[in-house]
Formats: sequence, C-alpha cells, structure tokens
Amino acid sequence: MYKQIRLSVFILSLVFFSLGLTFAQGYLYVSSIGHFKNATSFSITSGGILYVTDSNTDEVYKIDTLGNVLKDAGGYGWDNGLFDNPTDVFATPLSVYVSDKNNNRIERFDKDLNFVSLLDTHNNDNKSMRFGYPLGCSVSLQGDLYILDSENKRIIKFDLFGNYIQNFGGYDAGAYSLADPLSLAIAQNGNIFVVDKKRIIVFDQYGNGINTLKEENNFSSIRIVFDNLTVNSQSEIYYADLVTSPLSLTKINFSGNDEVKDIVSSLIFNNKLYILTPTKIYIYQKPQ
Repeated sequence: MYKQIRLSVFILSLVFFSLGLTFAQGYLYVSSIGHFKNATSFSITSGGILYVTDSNTDEVYKIDTLGNVLKDAGGYGWDNGLFDNPTDVFATPLSVYVSDKNNNRIERFDKDLNFVSLLDTHNNDNKSMRFGYPLGCSVSLQGDLYILDSENKRIIKFDLFGNYIQNFGGYDAGAYSLADPLSLAIAQNGNIFVVDKKRIIVFDQYGNGINTLKEENNFSSIRIVFDNLTVNSQSEIYYADLVTSPLSLTKINFSGNDEVKDIVSSLIFNNKLYILTPTKIYIYQKPQ
C-alpha cells in the first residue's frame, strides 16, 4: 500500500513537471509573411487560409500560410464590394464577412472574395436592430451572425438569412453592459466573448451575461479558433483553453524575433501562433 502511494505521488509530480516544461517552452519564431499598409484584422479557416483586412488600401486579402496572395478585393468606395475602413474580418470555409465600419454595414463574400451580399440597418426605423460603425462580426456554428455595434455599444444578432433576432449588452444589461467594446469572438458552444477594454465579458447564445474576466491590460482583439482563445493588447498575448474549467488566461511567451511591435491581433492554429501587426504576420511554432 505504501509503495502504491509513493508511486502515485511520483506520477503526479511528473505530470505537473511536464506541464511546467510545456508552459516554459512558449513559442519560437519561424517566419513572417505579408506586406500590408495598415492591417486591421485577420481570420483563418479550418483549411488554413488566411484573410486580412487593410484600412489603408481598403482591401481584404486571401493568402495561404506561406504568404502567397491568392486573391484580393475591395478598394475605397460605397458600392457593393468596396470599403471605407474595413475594421474586421471573419471567415468560414465558404464565406468571408467584413465589417465595413464607415459605411455602417457588413459585407459578405464567398471564399474566393466574390461579393455576395451586404447587411445595412443604419437607417432602419426599428432602433432595436439598427447598428452603426461596426467594429467586428462573427458567425456561430448555428449560422447566426453577431455584430459589434460600436455606435450603440451592444451586440446585435441576426439569423443566417439576415433576419433580426435580438440585441444585448446595452445599457440595460447591468453588470454586463458594454462600455467600450472593441472586439468579439464566438466559441464552438455558442458563447460570445467581447473585449471591453480591461474586461472580457461572456454572453451565452441567448444574450445572457454569464461571466466577466478583469485584467490589468487594455485588450484590443480577441480570436477563437476551435477551442483556442487568444486575446491581446499591443504588446502582450494571453491564451485560454475553452475546454478547461474554470476559464483562466495565461500569458504567452514568444521569442526569437525582436521586430514584433504594435500587435493588432493574434490566433493559434495547428500549434502555431500567428501575430498580426500593421505590416506583417509573424508565425511562431510551439516546440513538440
């Protein structure tokens, strides 16, 4: 019996030691891709295709993980397929959604960046469904579209046909009211995560506030790929495994390149950390 206890303690200590080594390794620099003017957001599909928006060129780019530009679309304007300050992009294997901030709309493209449709409710008589100056959007696995309405500081939800469902996170949401929302992302279970400066506010798919994480950093972007959540300020990146409970953020260590400055956004895909800056995407590998 005593030997069994000693063996159990030994195995448990090995587990904790291994976890500590994994954390200490962090991510090591591999390469950089892209040549942007002022990148504002990026998204990656399950097939490893990246989409990047640039507010200087008012374009969205489709690139592979080697940095090859496969297609671009946009340009300044207000006609279909054009942009005035694209602030965010969200991609699925079949569709690409761009938050066209100053045109007060969300534009949808197919995977090859051919224009499909747009959603614009800024002049709608129904104030509940009206959004302006969208800073972000994301689509759930159920096909519902969530839009970060910066004009009214709330989230607006539409179904896959563009029909209004609800809004939430506004002034009447109490402790879960959004004060200065900047970015949103949706988990596979339907929960919505919103960066609200030094807070991350979590809503369920029905708009009920369920959690608030408070940190010392002014976060600017949040991304979820599968169950990997990343959130960042301009200089630091934090990670959370959405499978683990309770939810907690761990700072990511990345090394091997001192050029990374002014972090715009970040995401983890296939054990690689992608860091978007205004001009490039830096790629880091997690050692095996």
